[in-house]
Amino acid sequence: MDAPVPVPTQPRPDGPPVMHQRWANLLFLHWRWDPNEIQRSLPAGLTVDTWNGEAWLGVVPFYMRGVRPVGCPPVPWLSNFLELNVRTYVRDAAGRPGVWFYSLDCNQPVAVWLARTLFHLPYWHASMQAGMLADGSVCYECRRAGSAGTARFTYRADGHQNPATAGTLEEFLVERYRLFSTKRGRIHSGQVWHAPYKIAPAVVPVWSAHSLELEGFKPPGRFPDHAIVSAGVDVLIYPLRRS
Repeated sequence: MDAPVPVPTQPRPDGPPVMHQRWANLLFLHWRWDPNEIQRSLPAGLTVDTWNGEAWLGVVPFYMRGVRPVGCPPVPWLSNFLELNVRTYVRDAAGRPGVWFYSLDCNQPVAVWLARTLFHLPYWHASMQAGMLADGSVCYECRRAGSAGTARFTYRADGHQNPATAGTLEEFLVERYRLFSTKRGRIHSGQVWHAPYKIAPAVVPVWSAHSLELEGFKPPGRFPDHAIVSAGVDVLIYPLRRS
């Protein structure tokens, strides 16, 4: 049997990056979803991206570490925080694949303001906490300001983490190097760059779909159709441009 072909490292985008980040201790939970419902939720100019005809809706809690502008050192009280996003996968009018974020919860109010102002992303301030158990599991909680519910997750890797194999669902879900947002009714996009994720199947004894409900989606009523974890990647962020 031929060895799996790993996802190749992406070329760096043209031009200088504006920010360094590390995304760490990530959990990717995904549900299959009706593509028509996803398409109705998207702004004009974006088309739902599907895998074998199915759309995917994701909830991704993780740690943000070392967040700072290029050329600046990290500031502990400002550069390290938690984030949880609700996302799907899309293409723009030029056919470029990327991520559409329905929401991004964050427990650092300065980061919320900067992301809303500079990247026009739907960030929300939330009360969040996370910690590690003796077996390496992450315990994670998120309660959006003004929300009545709390999203809770406990997760760990089930086995060794390796890069996704090219052409697989895992590549489709996690190897995304462009985000889209709207500004004054127009689609804009920003590129990111990082080495391919190393991922593993996830053991998730505690999970929540509350974040989907906050974005108007009906609770799926079942365990996620796909669950993986990653220790993380170092990321370069590039400026937002009109798509």
